[in-house]
Amino acid sequence: MNPLIDSFVSSKRIAVVGMSRSGKKFGNMVVKELKTKDYEIFPVHPEAKEIDGLACYPDLKSLNGKVDGVWISIPSKKVPAILEEAAEIGLKNIWLQQGAWSNEVQQSIDQLGLPVISKKCILMYAHPVHSVHKFHRSIKSIFGGL
Repeated sequence: MNPLIDSFVSSKRIAVVGMSRSGKKFGNMVVKELKTKDYEIFPVHPEAKEIDGLACYPDLKSLNGKVDGVWISIPSKKVPAILEEAAEIGLKNIWLQQGAWSNEVQQSIDQLGLPVISKKCILMYAHPVHSVHKFHRSIKSIFGGL
């Protein structure tokens, strides 16, 4: 497997940028799944104090030293600011969920020199892999791209 992916999924303290207070975003679903896999989750939300029973942090800086990585699932126009903040605190495990990437985001990644996983779904890699993600993982392993 990819060493960046191995490093990320073996890290168990993850900041999550992309949960919503309504509970209807993909980020909320991912957090529920990651919690079943023994990940400690630290939601980052600029306004919310708590989401789904988890205390929220206003930014990555407030988590400096508390997390091993950050998983990001927000509109791509907001991603460069998060990447800059990750770089400021020296965070090296960064996962951009599908949909969070753009050419502008890639320019930020390149300028900051960050190792970033992008265009992949974390639920295909965080073990144990279940349900439809297990099927997708099998297909990718057969045809390449895993």
